[in-house]
Amino acid sequence: MSVRVFSLLFVALSLPLSAVAQTAPAILPATRDLTQDAGFKAQQAAIKAAAAQTPNTGRAKNVILFIGDGMGINSVTAGRILAGQLRGQDGASYVLSFEALPYTAFSKTFSANNLVTDSANGISAITTGVKTINGAIGVHRDVNSKSCDGVAAARVLTIAEQAKLSGRSAGAVTTSGITDATPAGTYGHTSTRSWRSDADLPPEAVAAGCTDLARQLVQAPAALRLDVAMGGDLEDFLPVTAGGVRKDGRDLTAEWKSQKNAAVLTGKAQLETLNTKTSGPVLGLFSKGDLPSPLDNPQDVPGLDEMTAKAIDLLSRNEKGYFLLVESASIDKWHHKNNAHRALHDVDELAKAVSVALAKTDPRNTLILITADHSHGLTLSGYAPRNSRIDGVSGQGDEAYPLLSYATGPGGEHPQTGSYKPEETEALGFTNPALFGMSSAAHGGEDVPVYARGPQAYLVRSTVDSTYLYQVMARALFGAETPKTKP
Repeated sequence: MSVRVFSLLFVALSLPLSAVAQTAPAILPATRDLTQDAGFKAQQAAIKAAAAQTPNTGRAKNVILFIGDGMGINSVTAGRILAGQLRGQDGASYVLSFEALPYTAFSKTFSANNLVTDSANGISAITTGVKTINGAIGVHRDVNSKSCDGVAAARVLTIAEQAKLSGRSAGAVTTSGITDATPAGTYGHTSTRSWRSDADLPPEAVAAGCTDLARQLVQAPAALRLDVAMGGDLEDFLPVTAGGVRKDGRDLTAEWKSQKNAAVLTGKAQLETLNTKTSGPVLGLFSKGDLPSPLDNPQDVPGLDEMTAKAIDLLSRNEKGYFLLVESASIDKWHHKNNAHRALHDVDELAKAVSVALAKTDPRNTLILITADHSHGLTLSGYAPRNSRIDGVSGQGDEAYPLLSYATGPGGEHPQTGSYKPEETEALGFTNPALFGMSSAAHGGEDVPVYARGPQAYLVRSTVDSTYLYQVMARALFGAETPKTKP
């Protein structure tokens, strides 16, 4: 330190504090006035709204559970961007209907026997409160896959069945077949999710008295049976002689119609003209198998939002309330094929159905939960400009690659970089690249998001187990009471 610097420092330390303060700058350098920034103002409003939230600690008359099958946080982000861009808006800042709900959490989705769950345990954990093995539905974990042994003793009532026992109504709506894993999570009890009709049962299962899921839906005791069931899988309910796949000769649609004022619907037009004030139990089977994608402009097939609206109208007639499960199933099904554009379009379809439910219900008495049974290995990566199409490419020339790619799946046949052009990746049928080639993409094991509004929704917070969501719904419907665990 030089003599001059030392002298100046000595003088400064010798001065009284008031003198030192007088030597400091009077004002800070000018900065930007953020009160005029649109984004800053929007978040100011958001924090005020969050601070004003008052938890609803009351009981729920109704519970609606939305499942985006395979909808991890990666799908939500990319789906949000696509939905915004479809509407000519900035995709990155767009908000899906369920993202605006006041309470959120993350859910752990592992199964009793696997780090990465399938949809069967995925939904069963949420609707029963206990984990089971992959492939099983509505049973405890101590069952063996593809076996009837012990299934009867391992049965666990679902939240839908408990709602019925409390005097409420119950329903399930899906874009998959109604006997697929997620909708079956409301009524099914099996060690093997693939036993959807008797044609799927091996001889030993038939001999052991196993019952397929289509029969379980229709032949459930009246005290437990769903009041509304809509989706696909018509062929699982009809005998071979009537264009179905059943080998036992049963026409389960006729058996459903034996209920008072019951209706079986097979087309959108029938759903539109259905009298929801007078109709009895409704079984909607709008396709032989899964419902086709809305992007394919199917004829006489209702959208998820339309089925949701009718289901709420039907179930709302019960003054005691209802439980309803709504699934956007094709998020998962298109992810399995590495078709990101179609999968993300179905995230938007889920958001539309949620909008319907939000508009048709009262947040004071209806708990609405939105979550996923599991995630998928979708990745959004690269440094494409903010306004780039989410189904476009990042980079140029030999370094061009799709913004969206997968860890596994049939897209493994594509080269990893180069040769990608926007007109290729933006096509509806484009198969996004995958790191490891597989005939069908594997599920992802990361936690999935949860969104909630209504009674007890404030309990949706932090990182929870998927079985915790059952507890939230049960507390909302039944309060501190222990819900019935036996018919």
